[in-house]
Amino acid sequence: MEGEALWSPGPEYVARSQIARFMQWLQQHRGLHFEDYEALHRWSVDDIEAFWAALWDYFEIQSDCPPTRVLEASGMFGAQWFSGTRVNYAEHLLRYEARAAEDETAIHHLTENRPLARMSWQELGRQVRILATRLRALGIAPGDRIVSYMPNVPETTVAMLASMAVGAVWSSAAPEFGTRTVVDRLVQIEPKLIFVCDGYRFGGKDYERADEVRQIVGSLPTLRQVIWLPYLRPERSEPAVAGAMAWSEALAGPDVPRVAFRYERVDNRHPLWVMFSSGTTGLPKAITHNHVGQLVEHLKLTAFHFNLAPGGVMFFYSTTGWTMYNLLVSALLSGAAIVQYDGSPVHPGLDFLWSLAADTRATNFGASPTFVQMMEKAGLRPREHFDLSALEAVLVAGAPSTPETFQWFYDNVKQNLWVTSQSGGTEVGSAFVGASPTLPVHAGEIQCRCLGMDIQAWSEDGKPLVDEVGELVCVKPFPSMPIHFWNDPGDKRYHEAYFEHFPGVWRHGDFIKINARGGCYIYGRSDSTLNRYGVRIGAAEVYRVVEQVEEVADSLVVCCELDAGRFFMPLFLKLKPGIALSEALADKIAARLRVDCSPRHVPDRMYAVGQIPYTLTGKKMEVPVRKLLMGWAVDKAASRDAMMNPASLDWFVEFVATTSDYARPSQLKSVSR
Repeated sequence: MEGEALWSPGPEYVARSQIARFMQWLQQHRGLHFEDYEALHRWSVDDIEAFWAALWDYFEIQSDCPPTRVLEASGMFGAQWFSGTRVNYAEHLLRYEARAAEDETAIHHLTENRPLARMSWQELGRQVRILATRLRALGIAPGDRIVSYMPNVPETTVAMLASMAVGAVWSSAAPEFGTRTVVDRLVQIEPKLIFVCDGYRFGGKDYERADEVRQIVGSLPTLRQVIWLPYLRPERSEPAVAGAMAWSEALAGPDVPRVAFRYERVDNRHPLWVMFSSGTTGLPKAITHNHVGQLVEHLKLTAFHFNLAPGGVMFFYSTTGWTMYNLLVSALLSGAAIVQYDGSPVHPGLDFLWSLAADTRATNFGASPTFVQMMEKAGLRPREHFDLSALEAVLVAGAPSTPETFQWFYDNVKQNLWVTSQSGGTEVGSAFVGASPTLPVHAGEIQCRCLGMDIQAWSEDGKPLVDEVGELVCVKPFPSMPIHFWNDPGDKRYHEAYFEHFPGVWRHGDFIKINARGGCYIYGRSDSTLNRYGVRIGAAEVYRVVEQVEEVADSLVVCCELDAGRFFMPLFLKLKPGIALSEALADKIAARLRVDCSPRHVPDRMYAVGQIPYTLTGKKMEVPVRKLLMGWAVDKAASRDAMMNPASLDWFVEFVATTSDYARPSQLKSVSR
């Protein structure tokens, strides 16, 4: 049952947790005593400057100068953190190298075409310093953009850290992305250098990417250098792009001792990376974070909400096109090791990731509710086949979790297990609501609001709700807010995305319920962004491809989060006169989306409709249609008076009443009342 108690941490587990150590430090160094997590959280959002200043000292953040001000803000929008400081994210991420035992593992790595291996902290630091020195020799200066089209392998992590180390701005696209999806993102930030690979292997099948690489490089006119990794075909070392430098050449320089290397420390507004989260119109949003904001947030997250420390091993399945890749790498801040895997999560079998977790002695394992559902249907019981004695925590992310998802882990993996769920997003590079190792686990429930995050559930008229579903809002500033969207004059798109609905308050676009004890439940997107298996897709990306298909006159796409981590993403098509929706046409559209965007952009079903509903201001009505499909009453989902073509909604009302293609999630039915 939702909210049923499943597990409680023992006194010893609580006492050795990172959050307990922080509370002891606060008492010793600040004279502050907190009885429990809720009291600590309340202080962290009531006195936000004191909280974040305490983190600065607790984690011994290295800066050329101490902060002149912890927070400068006249309101939430435009807040600036740690003015006067100069820090470098990569410097902190690699500082454990100096304390690590000889040959201590930093990265376990495996791909479908490489055997399981490991990289030590010393080797990681060595390669980062050599490559960073090469980048400087190639003319890369602080603020230059470096991008990648690379798989989830150590080379990508080395490239990422080397770029950060010299003050360059990083951005990543996964090699399964099609050319248009990559170019629409990367062209916005005018990169100077790109790391690329020749292809990848997934599910036992090879995907050559040389043609896509040439098209991408040809579409980025600001590029001055290409660095080529022969990953799929190591024997074919000749780059597919004229003038490209081979990865082996980029790393061929002499070793650079730690004491001789200079990290480029940058000011508190200097960009760290650009991550893309697609909007409903136009190009994907180029969300830009800074070094100091992500640094203090990730130190907090990995220590207090992941409970990571030296000796830990973090494994979360991800591609390089998802924010979870950045968060996986951030685990190195804690001195823990990480596991990088590139390939299918279910090849050669559904239990493959558990085998890898056992082989790497993972202490923290990440999974999605969809992955759990597949294992449950197959009757898998990992506890019977793998040594998971090192496993302490499971992080369920990528979709709203159900009580059954949590219970599955206790029944089939391990009874003494901290099963957690967290939710945040690309926009913050972290989590709003998450976990604490000091709290009990309740079925389907996210344990708490994260420290420093003043999260509330609001009604449509801006009133706080308890035990009711509302909009997820954050009412006070936090360091990992984007500093801006790239190439967004006057921060117009940034303001419209998060601060327009409730003026001066961050509205994230998720439905949330917060109960009286502080437990949280996420019920999916409240806006028109398509959240599919944790990866957010912009409707505009789909339209840009679909509406270039000759037979299509107009289209509308939505995505519904269903029970047990399932999704239903239908595409509604208005076809040109005389055209019928045949299987051949559906296959043509799916193929175009798969090639130009990615497999995630391909809808679950396609339907021909007479009209696409529009507002009086000419906007497609994705949100009302999605609400209808999710069980809202029609008068709550849409206002016909605000529609350009009110009759167009009738088809969707009938569709909801008669279709059996999907099942609406029961937990959202209360919203329609």
